[in-house]
Amino acid sequence: MTDKPVSPATRCIHPQEPRDPHGALRLPLYNTTAFRHDSTADLLDVVEGRKPGCIYTRFGGNPNIVSVEQTLAALEQAEQGVLFSAGMAAISSLFFAHGQQGVLCIGDLYGGTQDFLQRQGVALGIRHRLLAAEQLEQLEQVLAEGYRLVYFETPANPTLALLDIAAISRRAQACGALVAIDNTFATPVNQQPLTLGADLVLHSASKYLGGHSDLTAGVVLGRAELLAPLADWRRALGQMPAPETAVLLARSLSTLVPRVRLHNANALAVAMALQGHPRIRQVCYPGLPDFPGHALACRQMSGFGGMLSIELESGEAARQVAEALQLFLLAPSLGGVESLVTQPCTTSHHDMPADERRRRGISDGLLRLSVGLEEAGDLIADLLQALQQLDG
Repeated sequence: MTDKPVSPATRCIHPQEPRDPHGALRLPLYNTTAFRHDSTADLLDVVEGRKPGCIYTRFGGNPNIVSVEQTLAALEQAEQGVLFSAGMAAISSLFFAHGQQGVLCIGDLYGGTQDFLQRQGVALGIRHRLLAAEQLEQLEQVLAEGYRLVYFETPANPTLALLDIAAISRRAQACGALVAIDNTFATPVNQQPLTLGADLVLHSASKYLGGHSDLTAGVVLGRAELLAPLADWRRALGQMPAPETAVLLARSLSTLVPRVRLHNANALAVAMALQGHPRIRQVCYPGLPDFPGHALACRQMSGFGGMLSIELESGEAARQVAEALQLFLLAPSLGGVESLVTQPCTTSHHDMPADERRRRGISDGLLRLSVGLEEAGDLIADLLQALQQLDG
């Protein structure tokens, strides 16, 4: 690769080392658990870090895994990356490694993250505190209680609410805390938290990075010294993805940039088409000028993403629309080429008490849409026909 900086699209197609020694255009699958060495001295050089090399796939040296980690680090402008078997494996290892003195969460969180902190985290002695976005004036006061990891999502799931990465990072780091951000909804194409001041960035690679709904993985990216303890947890807990998964992810990353750009365009078209519909109380999408966080989105994002939410008059109306859709498939995921719809009160936030959901703006009438790569006009027509059935 040339020393001249290249665009993300080019970087995805021409990834970092290692490359195939035989000249294959794409790195072949290294479907092996262990790697042979010619001598004990050679083995010890790798074990003790004097030279790079592979020993055992669970330890992290598999070429397929290393290649994907380096590509993702380049995309997020990070020093290093650590690939995991799932997004929750990445999140839990982050809390094990850097949350022992307490995790301060801000704003809306993925239901799995909150469930881990409330159940396994409490059982393991990891204390946590949740600040609503409107309580940010309390940030320094809470951090003074000893919390040393600040964690949040932006855009958040499922309300698409935004938080100011640069401002929160400055304030938290001034108090001696690390800042970690779940960037799954935005992707590194639309937002790069590390360049805005965050210390660590996470992705559920099962979503946009994988992009085809056929793999499960996660990744944490940042400075090498911050990632070293996460790699230790990955090794100890066996959270390494299979080499086959890394190969699928490498395939997907080669098309990440054009895919995300089309997700962005389709979601904006859908959001604009649904605005003002008599059956919809509100459309939540950062790209709409009247969205509460639109100005912030324009500052810290280069694209507004493929996720949006619409709020209908009731949970029953939301259920009817979700079941009447034909192109939007009823499935609890996001970021794939196909469009998906979920009702958060029945999926990602099902276990959250109803009054807490309402407090966070997650009504029973909320539908989350993952806008795929179909023709935008077809998606809009599908939504309009489903909404029309409410009048029938």
